[in-house]
Amino acid sequence: MNIVITGGSGFLGARLARTILAKGSLARDGAPPTPVDRLTLLDRVAPPPDLAADPRVRTVRGELVDSLDALAGAHLVFHLAAAVSAECEADFDLGIEANLRAGYALFEACRSLPERVTLVFASSLAVYGQWPGRPLPEVVTDATLPTPRTSYGTQKFILEQLLTDYTRKGFIDGRPVRLMTVSVRPGRPNGAASGFLSGIIREPLAGQRAVCPVPAPTAVALSSPARTIEGLLRVAAVSMEDFGAPVAMNLPAVRTTVADMVAALAEVAGKRAADLIDWAPDPDIEAIVTSWPARFDTARAHRLGLAADPDFASIVRAFVEDR
Repeated sequence: MNIVITGGSGFLGARLARTILAKGSLARDGAPPTPVDRLTLLDRVAPPPDLAADPRVRTVRGELVDSLDALAGAHLVFHLAAAVSAECEADFDLGIEANLRAGYALFEACRSLPERVTLVFASSLAVYGQWPGRPLPEVVTDATLPTPRTSYGTQKFILEQLLTDYTRKGFIDGRPVRLMTVSVRPGRPNGAASGFLSGIIREPLAGQRAVCPVPAPTAVALSSPARTIEGLLRVAAVSMEDFGAPVAMNLPAVRTTVADMVAALAEVAGKRAADLIDWAPDPDIEAIVTSWPARFDTARAHRLGLAADPDFASIVRAFVEDR
């Protein structure tokens, strides 16, 4: 099998690549697992050395729209590349180019392939937003109408709908899935509005101070890196019949609050770690994060055998063990 990961050098893409390579074979569209012959990583930056050294890995550096020839022979594509939320709010044109136009170009390139490709698209819970006079329901389901309040969420929702139509027309076997906020992300902070939801755990565990820009009672929906990768692979593996209508699927999440996240940090690493968090309100970040829902009914994903993490403390423990 030939697999392509856009954004393959990023945290999530690299973790997905390592998981696939460790498995050695992968299931797709309800068929039994087949060996992974080639794994192509498309990204603007070089991949981690361990991935670059694997003979099954091919790396293509550059802008996505300039790298689409690398799709030749692909059977399965994971589209993870994106400009993130705060970046898109600060630079509208960046989001249009890096997300909307690049996504459309990718779909068109997949459409042109001689064999119908399976494409798993990583959308986001940011497609949901709370507008004055238009509150979200207390529990969000796959059928809840997205009403994004950010450029990033709008671009993700447009691509979901476009991929659904490409699938309806028989051009692509599209599987759009909405990822919850992934925490705890290792490495350096990124430009996502949700980045602090990793930073307030990651930095204190390293003995560094971290800033929390939202109030402690803020409710959030989170997923560990491991459960997120599990969801992406499971969605690729099942038949289209089992996936259901080619509309976006919400992946499971653990609902927690920022206060409970800090309490979990103290439980795992001690109060001294939790004391390294500085509370500095940022109205712009708060407006984005509090517009997202925190409680989901993910019955459709559960039917595929997917489940949320048991609690946030277990996520913190897993992060400590992986370091």
